[in-house]
Amino acid sequence: MVNPDDKKRLENIAARLDRLRNVPTDVLADIVRSQGLCMWAYNDDDPADMLTGIDTPDRELALRYCAGCPVQDHCLEWELRTQGTDTVGIWGAMPESDRRALYPLWRARGDRPGEHADGGEPE
Repeated sequence: MVNPDDKKRLENIAARLDRLRNVPTDVLADIVRSQGLCMWAYNDDDPADMLTGIDTPDRELALRYCAGCPVQDHCLEWELRTQGTDTVGIWGAMPESDRRALYPLWRARGDRPGEHADGGEPE
């Protein structure tokens, strides 16, 4: 169960992603691959070295790993479309537990191009 404060935060994120609703999935992928900070900034570094122990490891790692990335929303939208509830790892500065809680709120806002109702890729 998501507490009311978290639910409001996640609803705000879902609403923010609406601006990417009509961006084709392949375009999102290209944007994330070409501009995503994680695609080039951390090739040799272990982001786990950045953990301070203040927050849960996944959440803290996600925030630190994605800090300053200019395409966090694109990354998050792409992951929600292609992986749905099967999401794993860090995407869009969010750990998988937060994305799983966000997913039903995001889905309730309507379909996206190239996305199946179950969140999987079209065949």
